[in-house]
Amino acid sequence: MGEMLSQEEINALLRGLDDDEDTTKTKPSGNTLSDIDKDAIGEVSNISMGTAATTLFTLVNQKVVITTPTVSLVHWDDIVKEYSSPCVAIQIVYKEGLEGTNLLILKEDDVRVITDLMMGGDGSNPDAELSDLHLSAISEAMNQMIGSAATSMSSMFNKRIDIAPPISNHLDLTESFDQTELSEFLGGEFIRVSFRLQIGDLVDSEMMQLYPVEFAQKITDNFSNTKEKEEPKVEKPAANQYQQNQQASIPQPQPQMQYQQPDMNQGMNQGMMPPGYNQNGMSPSHQRNVEVQQAQFQSFDMGSFVQQKENIDLIMDVPLEVTVELGRTHKSIHDILEFAPGTIIELNKLAGEPIDVLVNGKIVAKGEVVVIDENFSIRITDIIKQAGQIL
Repeated sequence: MGEMLSQEEINALLRGLDDDEDTTKTKPSGNTLSDIDKDAIGEVSNISMGTAATTLFTLVNQKVVITTPTVSLVHWDDIVKEYSSPCVAIQIVYKEGLEGTNLLILKEDDVRVITDLMMGGDGSNPDAELSDLHLSAISEAMNQMIGSAATSMSSMFNKRIDIAPPISNHLDLTESFDQTELSEFLGGEFIRVSFRLQIGDLVDSEMMQLYPVEFAQKITDNFSNTKEKEEPKVEKPAANQYQQNQQASIPQPQPQMQYQQPDMNQGMNQGMMPPGYNQNGMSPSHQRNVEVQQAQFQSFDMGSFVQQKENIDLIMDVPLEVTVELGRTHKSIHDILEFAPGTIIELNKLAGEPIDVLVNGKIVAKGEVVVIDENFSIRITDIIKQAGQIL
């Protein structure tokens, strides 16, 4: 039997076992996200959200800006600690082209502003509480936004990508609940893509997209395959291409028919000539006299050409568009979107100033407005003559 271990040696072994257990507990889950994967996910998300921002603009009639995303690997505890509560989680399921689920997280205040704008409000005084109507409205907004983003991904990956109607859930992150009931991938490590969302002067906030690692890997794989297909093909050297063009331009020899020269003496002895020959044995081309002279051209006088009388009768029935312009002004898109019945638009014409008469967009006369039999009419007061104009 060997020597017995001392107490110090036993303690040292126990400390070693504890260190091994701690190392096992803190061992990474195995999910890794390289810088290349982050760049790929960020680029796909950036393009998709750019299209989604345009769609959201049409829904809320406000300027929408979604900035470049930030990609990271997180756990649900990180979301609870860093994100404001309460919030709204919109579950999005990809059913065609890409199979997987992701979550879009929005702050409750942002959802109330967006839905108020969608319902015709100005977003400054949204409802104090979210109702089922608000959740339904934000689901429809996300359906159109992510639907347009899926269309962009379809063009990017060269295949059809479609989503199922999103489902919205109102969450209070301060209360404990099983996040896996919301989506199974939230139980482990997943990918967070954070965006800065700006809507006019009403919203300046953060929204997030949460992806399972497997689904994000599918996105990066498709993105990588697309990039490989877009690699430019190596062209042949210019010299080889030149040689090919030269060879193609050289006419290929054509098979020639055998022609036997007629025996003139034999023909004359027999009292007959080959076709096309006369009695002297000459062809018509030899006996025809051809006169060659220098070509004569008529002198071209530009002045006399312009002064020639035109046949106006040929175009008398051609219809022309006559427009009477009362005045003009310049407005921004913001001002135009605020037009309503009763809005007064100030023009660049003074009261009593002659108005312009245009034919096919060109000013030809000045006039004044008169009323004839309850109809507006124009009395021509001045004809504007231009160089080369036919009057």
